[in-house]
Amino acid sequence: MPFRGPDIADLDQRSRQIFREIVQSYLETGDPVGSRTLAETGNSGLSSASIRTSMAALTASGLLYAPHMSAGRIPTHAGLRLFVDGLLQIGDLSETERLGINVRLSDKPLQQTLDEASKLLSGLAGGAGLVLAPVQDLALRHVEFVPLSADEAMAVLVYDTGAVENRLMSVPPGTTPSALVAAGNFLSMRLKGKSLTQTRERILKEVGQHSHQLDAEAKALIEQGLAHWSPQKNAERTLIVRGRSHLIEDAETSENLERIRILLDEMEQKKELISLLDEAGKAPGVKIYIGAENPLFSLSGSSVVTAPYRNAEGKVLGAIGVIGPTRINYAKVIPMVDYTAQAIGYLMGKPSRNIMDR
Repeated sequence: MPFRGPDIADLDQRSRQIFREIVQSYLETGDPVGSRTLAETGNSGLSSASIRTSMAALTASGLLYAPHMSAGRIPTHAGLRLFVDGLLQIGDLSETERLGINVRLSDKPLQQTLDEASKLLSGLAGGAGLVLAPVQDLALRHVEFVPLSADEAMAVLVYDTGAVENRLMSVPPGTTPSALVAAGNFLSMRLKGKSLTQTRERILKEVGQHSHQLDAEAKALIEQGLAHWSPQKNAERTLIVRGRSHLIEDAETSENLERIRILLDEMEQKKELISLLDEAGKAPGVKIYIGAENPLFSLSGSSVVTAPYRNAEGKVLGAIGVIGPTRINYAKVIPMVDYTAQAIGYLMGKPSRNIMDR
């Protein structure tokens, strides 16, 4: 169990002010902060000697530590947790920032939207963006076949979540528009409110029993679709990770490079990352892990900011997150992850997949 240190209420006004200024300086620069620097640039109005006394007490309580032999201090992971929970002032995204997120995510197929979300999180946060895609064996609302050419059609699968998935498929020669409509209606009636896995065998059996009601082309479309759409029982969850290069770019010293190397190794543990994001789905909103609070990133000492995305009924579909150094810009990253999760959930509840009217 990681050391948590005191609560914010345990700090007097002087210690709270000095602690806030040290953490804010560390988050901006990554450098240790000394008493002389705080006396000259801080807002406490205290002498260097008075500041040293408070810094010593904060260090003894486990909120600060000296990374080297110098007099400078930086926050421990427990100190960062205290700051994030009790002192961090989280703003909101500007209308321009919200619009930018909306534009980048809108009017795309589901997979492209999730991929773009991972890139977006990575680029704006300066870390690696994570997106856990929803399990695709979802209940369906409607199936429709749209002709594209003489030998190709688009199968439009509308899920109960509101997500829309388009899948290209070849069609038998001579397939008529009426055969496409018949196949879509046949599947929609039997799949409504059920998943492909639940109904595949039963529908195939019905196709054989009602073959007189379907022409050969419609029957072939149904059988072909069910054969290719049904998810594999042991199919892996889809985890999208973008922005590993940003982590390397931010490593300014050999010590940081080694930490990033460890972090990249940790990020290769896909099953553990998926478990982490699944855990995030149980939270009502943004969840933050700092350093050793999560065993997966205890060696690299990284921070993770996560949030679930939900459909219109509040059901959790997946989760997103940002991984970076412990001094990421929490005030910026937290509302960005929160809004992006809301935007994805909103998009998945709209067949038009557009949130520009928000």
